[in-house]
Parts: sequence; structure tokens; C-alpha cells
Amino acid sequence: MNAFLKGAAATAFAIILSSAAIAEEINFGIISTESQQNLKPKWEPLLADLSKATGLEVKPFFASDYSGVIEGMRFGKVQLAWYGNKSAMEAVDRAGGEVFVQSVDVGGNPGYWSVILAPKDSKLNSVEDLLKCDKSLNFGLGDPNSTSGFLVPTTFIFAANNVDPKDCFKNVTNANHEINAMSVANSQLDAATNNTENMTVIEKNAPDAFAKLKVIWKSPLIPSDPLVWRKDLPEETKAKLREFFVTYGTDKSKGDIAHEKEVLAGLEWAPFRPSTDDQLLPIRIMELTKNIAKIQGDASLPEAEKKAQIEKLEADKVRFEEKLKSTQG
Repeated sequence: MNAFLKGAAATAFAIILSSAAIAEEINFGIISTESQQNLKPKWEPLLADLSKATGLEVKPFFASDYSGVIEGMRFGKVQLAWYGNKSAMEAVDRAGGEVFVQSVDVGGNPGYWSVILAPKDSKLNSVEDLLKCDKSLNFGLGDPNSTSGFLVPTTFIFAANNVDPKDCFKNVTNANHEINAMSVANSQLDAATNNTENMTVIEKNAPDAFAKLKVIWKSPLIPSDPLVWRKDLPEETKAKLREFFVTYGTDKSKGDIAHEKEVLAGLEWAPFRPSTDDQLLPIRIMELTKNIAKIQGDASLPEAEKKAQIEKLEADKVRFEEKLKSTQG
């Protein structure tokens, strides 16, 4: 073989090796429900086990907000991620994502609940108290892509009562669950959104702050958080990921089951279960309900345009409702 051919062969081989290395590297996105400092030690053991079991090089990917993880997946910087349902819906619709497994609450609950928190000694005790709308209260919402921190309370409290939070409260802020809870406990906010999963974490890690909180509203059940991968991952890689997650912490695992259960307990989870994009159907219906209410209350829209927009959204809502019924048997 002459020098040119040898050089070409070496280059081709190097490209193949480089491509293989890239294909075997997975960036795992973790949404910012808490500070990175708190999230990192909870997730690192699981990601280390994932690397060991699959041979994939798995690296955590953190961002300052939910959108950062969604955009990371959209532009190929994140191949796999833990999302809430609202952010998962955005990843599926905008970032080439696909739900493949679902987390399960450590107590075996089929989901979790959004809550509104107030200080323990507050005069606020109900949604009616919250919605006096005299612009005297400072209120904390979650990240705009949070299911329990934003979409659910916006749908079931504000849209349902034709209330715009910005017209109701003195100040409205957006922050993660941890910051919202601590802000309420320290009386920096009069009320804020959170969820039952994060409240369990706060009770364990910050019992003094937890003792200063009370729940004044609790939502309908929200499906447990999904894991989402990019649909364009190689099928072999998907098979490795699926096998790992559906067996992790179960008697079908090839690893140390006791250790795996301990890792899951650190995340407040039981073993995962298979799932699909269909778990997002209730979230899609909520999002449409919220948008319909917003358009109905928009006095700046001409009636003809308002009617056309609502008819389209109502048709989408009916379609999703029928699909949801079919998945429920």
C-alpha cells in the first residue's frame, strides 16, 4: 500500500473511531428544581451506574432554568434528560424528544401534586384568600416550563377564575421549587407554588423551614416525571438505556440491587416503569385549557379572531381528550 493510501486509510479509521466515541457519549440533562449543588450528589450515583452498565460515557448537564435543558436537547447537546411533564412536552414538540420511561414516587404513588404554600402564621388559608387580588401580596410562580410550579396552578387557579396573576398581586416572581419554599418560609413571599415531592425533600433537608410552611391548595394528581431521549439516538443505544432504566433496582437488574434501591431512595423514587408520549396527554389538555381561557379574557382581540382561535384550540383539546380516553381503556 503506498503512502497516500495508507494515509487515507488511517484518516478514515480515525474518523470512524471519532464517530464511535461521539455516539457513545451521552449528556444527561437535569432540570433545575433545586440548586445544582443539591441536585448533583443525588444524580451522580445513578449516572455512574448507567455508565458502568451500558459502557456509555454519561455526563450530567445542568442549566440555570428548564429552558436550558430543552434547548440543549434541541441542539444536540443533550441526548437524554429528566423533565417534568410540561418541559417534557416542550422537548417532544420542539427538541426531537420522546418519552420512554417514567419515574415512580418512593411511596408507590402514580404521580404527585402541585401545592400553594404560605407561611404557617399567615392569614391566607385558601384559594379564595389568595385571590382577593388587591395587589397587596407577593406571589411566587415556578419556572415557566414547570408542570407543578407553573402550568397546573395557572390552569386550575388563575385561568379557572379568569385571573391574571400580574393584575392580582403586588409582585410575581419565577423561581425553582427550593427557592420558592425558602422564600415563603422566610416571609419574603406571601405565597408560592411548589409540589409534594419537593416538600418531602425540604422536610428531610430543612426541617426548620418546613415547620414554617403550610399548604393552602393542592392540585389534582399530576403524572410522575418522565425521562426523555432524543428520537434520533441509535437504536442500539436506546436498547441499552431502556434495559438499564426498566430493570434498575428490580430483581431483573444485573447490578447490586440493594445499592440501586438506595440510589433511587436518594432521588425519592421507586424503580422506573416504561412510558410513552401518551403520558403527556393530560398536560396537553391543561395547556389548551389555559390558552383558551387566556384568549377568552383578551379584550384586545376582535371577536371574529377570538372565535377562530378558540375553535381551533377546542378542536385540539377534544382530539387529545379522545386519545386520552382510548389510552385509559
